[in-house]
Amino acid sequence: MKSIIALAFLCLASWVHGAQDWSLTLDDAQMAKAAGLFEQNCALCHGADRSGYAADHAPSLKSPQLLSTGFPSHLFTAIGYGRKGTAMAAYSEEMGGPLAREDINLLTRWLLQVEGIEPLKLPGDAVEGDAVAGAQTYSALCANCHGDQGQGVYAPAIGDQSLLANASDAFLKYALEHGRDGTPMGSYSKLLGEKGVNNVVAYLRSQASGWAPEPVKLRAPPTPDQYVLNPEGDDPEFTVRVEFQEKRYKTDGLYEGRYVPAAEVVKALEEKKRFILLDTRPASAWQRSHIPGAVPMPYYRDKDRANDLQLPDPSEGVMIVAYCACPHAASDYVINNLRALGYPTELTAVIDEGILVWTAMGLPVVAGEKLVAAGN
Repeated sequence: MKSIIALAFLCLASWVHGAQDWSLTLDDAQMAKAAGLFEQNCALCHGADRSGYAADHAPSLKSPQLLSTGFPSHLFTAIGYGRKGTAMAAYSEEMGGPLAREDINLLTRWLLQVEGIEPLKLPGDAVEGDAVAGAQTYSALCANCHGDQGQGVYAPAIGDQSLLANASDAFLKYALEHGRDGTPMGSYSKLLGEKGVNNVVAYLRSQASGWAPEPVKLRAPPTPDQYVLNPEGDDPEFTVRVEFQEKRYKTDGLYEGRYVPAAEVVKALEEKKRFILLDTRPASAWQRSHIPGAVPMPYYRDKDRANDLQLPDPSEGVMIVAYCACPHAASDYVINNLRALGYPTELTAVIDEGILVWTAMGLPVVAGEKLVAAGN
């Protein structure tokens, strides 16, 4: 088993490193370009200052423990291939995202250079521990934040297979021993001792079932003539939720409504109502799975390009419903941009639960396709 793990990390390292430049010597032009990429693609969830938790429990990207031990493969693959089952979608072009490999390389290097952090070289040996005892410790101390299956609740999903595939035992152990500065994740070194830490690492490693970067067969997005679902149908009537937490949308002393229940959107689909459904996640997430009929409209488009898709004119009165995974950050951003372009409040809405809950509820999605071999 140890040799298999070692071989997997060796192959992954070869795939990540390749002939790429990983030196932390970015010049001013490269730093400026990377800062722009971060602002456009990452700041929505990770925060403009990279301190994290702006949306969907996205972790801090300022933590010296994460950056120094996650460089380069952990950071590179997280950006490029995302975290399946979480709001962190893939951003690499081969997965349908907006970033070329050199862009991801630049972002990865920039994250360390902008913080003045030097990478740490961690040992490559497998950690010896008792996975059964580690499972008990995990349940008692970790599950409340990371989820009983590592799926993430108030903290990142550490049961994600792509994370476990490219996070070495030493990376996991370092996180447990040192915590993550600037986050709720503290050090467990004194509480657990080295044996207890090793046990948790052994448990986490036991949950890895193997993972490899797996591009998808990219679907062609709908064309403008296909945007409106059921163009001859009646207009939907949604129940709009308004709560105190949405006060940031207050105008003229009134709170704008925008959140509609997933169940009502399903009903509108079943009853063939006339409306447009926008998937505002990265395009790679739409490629992987999306609600039937959804049009990809990624949040990272520039504000002045909000309607590059050529949506119907607001005067046509077509209801537009957006969704994301956060469940509101990306979809709110796109809806705000559309409203600024003149699409009225009463004709723009957001699915309240987001697609992760939508999927968990067993509601319909169109699954992506795996890349097939040439000639098949």
